[in-house]
Amino acid sequence: MFATSSSSVTVPTLVVPHSSTVPPLSTSKTPHNSSNPIINRRHLLTISISISVTTPFTQPNSLSPPVADARGLFQMPPFRLTNRYFLVRAGESEYESLGIINTNPVAKTSMDSGLSEKGKKQIVRAAFELKAMGACEKGCWIWPSITQRAYQAAEIIASVNGVSRSYIVPEYSFLDARGLGAYEGKNLESVSEVYASDGISTTIKPPPIDDGTPNESVADVFVRVTQLMSILETQYSGDTVIIVSPDSDNLTILQAGLVGLDLRR
Repeated sequence: MFATSSSSVTVPTLVVPHSSTVPPLSTSKTPHNSSNPIINRRHLLTISISISVTTPFTQPNSLSPPVADARGLFQMPPFRLTNRYFLVRAGESEYESLGIINTNPVAKTSMDSGLSEKGKKQIVRAAFELKAMGACEKGCWIWPSITQRAYQAAEIIASVNGVSRSYIVPEYSFLDARGLGAYEGKNLESVSEVYASDGISTTIKPPPIDDGTPNESVADVFVRVTQLMSILETQYSGDTVIIVSPDSDNLTILQAGLVGLDLRR
């Protein structure tokens, strides 16, 4: 369970202290120990998670820029967020239950990309966690990837939290699962090789493949999730938005960007 706080950004294993601004992105070139991040991200591939990310609204008499300026070009890390966000990783998919990597967007609406029985139980649990946190008490928007398992997760979240289906807004590209190129169809455990490369540089891409599966680096995904946040921060103001991703990479990279972490972490 991750508590929502209006005075901090709360994520697994990381709490940013109370501040009116988000800390700057680290530019350190010092190698870091990547063993823990790899384990944590692999763990996220097999469980359903719900995370709230909230930064303080501008306080009166603060030195924050006017709303019109703050809501212009969105940059990471943001000076502030105008909305409250919950990040939810869809539960285990049918492919994941078989231990197979599946990131080809051609198959994203296939029933084979839907939730497994275990995945359905995971997202029901996450939906009730959101309800316990009061995520949708005053209304909310649910933005899932159009990927089958993410949209199924969004429908479950909406049902448990009493949200009308008209408040589910499918996202068609920015929330696609990270394309893992030549790792497509391989054992799920082999994704640790990709994460090891991520710890070296954010621009290293998985090897390409000719079946239409993208081979995306961390930097590529970072561009996508930044574009998503730009849309959400200009389309809504003072609202609650639940982002439902088919994989954990979108969410971990988004979290890192929001709080200003070195993306290699």
